[in-house]
This record gives sequence, C-alpha cells and structure tokens, in this order.
Amino acid sequence: MKTPKLLPWYARKAGVTLERAEALWRKAVREATAQTGWVGNADYWSATMNNFVRLLDEERSTLCAPRVLPYVRSQNRMMRLPLQAMEDLFSALNANWQRHMRANHRSTHRAA
Repeated sequence: MKTPKLLPWYARKAGVTLERAEALWRKAVREATAQTGWVGNADYWSATMNNFVRLLDEERSTLCAPRVLPYVRSQNRMMRLPLQAMEDLFSALNANWQRHMRANHRSTHRAA
C-alpha cells in the first residue's frame, strides 16, 4: 500500500517514528474503508486523512516527550534582543559618524 509523500513530515511533526506512522496510516485506511464503504473516492481519502491525523494526535498524547521547542525558541529570541539592540545602536552611530565625516570632508574642500 502506498503512503502519502508527506508521511515523514507528519511523523516528525507528531514525534513518532516513520514505521509507527506507516502503521497508523494503514489503520486509518482500514477505518476509512469501514466508514465509507468505498475505496478511492474523495470521501474515502478525506476520511483516511481525518482518521490519520486523529490517530497521530492520540499517539502524540501518549508520548512522554515534552514539547519544549517553542519555549527554547522564545528564550533564544529574548536572549538575542540585547545583542540586536546593541547592533542597531552601533549601526546608527556608524551612519551618523559617516554623515558627519562626509560633511566635514565637503566643508574642508570648499574652504580650500
């Protein structure tokens, strides 16, 4: 049985192995066949995807791994804020310095 091309992405997103995602896909196909009574039409594939996403959500809720990635990303952004502010300050000082030096350079050439 062919699996969707996005199955590895769904597996990574849910935090399950590819083999487990394939098993859940096969279960979703069986459930969709029982629900719709058809194979291959739009209702069948819609039911299959709905069942698959539901099964992945159920599988994710049984895993013990905490989802800390969003917290780590937000902490990383907050840690970089002072560095970005300092970089912006130095960029503004540099631009001001360059403007000042160009103005002085022009005034010295005009006077001469």
